[in-house]
Amino acid sequence: MKKSHPLRRIVLAGAATVSGIVLLLTLKPSSDPAAASAEGTPQGQQSVAPQGSGGVQAGNGGDQTLTGDVVKTDYGNVQVRITMSGGKITSAAAIEAPSGGRSTEVSTNAVPKLNQAAIQTGSADIDAVSGATYTSGGYKKSLQSALDKAGSSSATGGGSADASGSTGGSTGGSTGGSTGGGSAQAKTLTGTAVETDYGTVQVRITVTGGKITKAEAVKSPTGGRSSQISGDAVPKLNQAAVAAGSADIDAVSGATYTSGGYKESLQSALDQAGG
Repeated sequence: MKKSHPLRRIVLAGAATVSGIVLLLTLKPSSDPAAASAEGTPQGQQSVAPQGSGGVQAGNGGDQTLTGDVVKTDYGNVQVRITMSGGKITSAAAIEAPSGGRSTEVSTNAVPKLNQAAIQTGSADIDAVSGATYTSGGYKKSLQSALDKAGSSSATGGGSADASGSTGGSTGGSTGGSTGGGSAQAKTLTGTAVETDYGTVQVRITVTGGKITKAEAVKSPTGGRSSQISGDAVPKLNQAAVAAGSADIDAVSGATYTSGGYKESLQSALDQAGG
């Protein structure tokens, strides 16, 4: 019998070894950590902080700015916006209230009292202002709807609280400090009280991401003709402040003193934001 050449036996043994290794590798499960991570984690369950979608994000101690429903009354619409922090109302404002003729005077007198009552009670269980029954009723309904949004936000673990608050939002109207979301926390700043020839003017603003997202006059001249002037001028000044993002706004015609006091108080609030 012819002997096999030693070199041939070595080649055959090597080929058999390589074949065995290839077979083992093909049977071994994949241990790619990236693939395992991609397949093992269900979509939408990554542990990242939720971001607000046009509303105000709750949690992390941030403020919530919530806008109630528009309530129609016999004398005009009423709509309330509140700011909540730690489950408490820290600011309340009527962004819509009946105006025109006697209604302007009634709203100018009633709304500040209703705002104060909402903050003090922390609920919509507040007394109607004498002589402003319809406005008070509309205010309470709109306030309750804003509070309901705060409740639903808490129940869902701090998701979007209000689609119209853009604030949502935020902030847009996001006012919570979203981790990794890039949204800035809102600041509520009250300017100094400025005395004018017709009364005191004081402005409160909400600043988010360096921009004014809300402005309101917490004090303005009242009584007689002053109430009507304030009722007409203040909403325009509020709107101008948000649009301009500064105190460089035009005075409202026929409300020179109120406009001047408003701008001065607004600037002092912006100085606090800068500080």
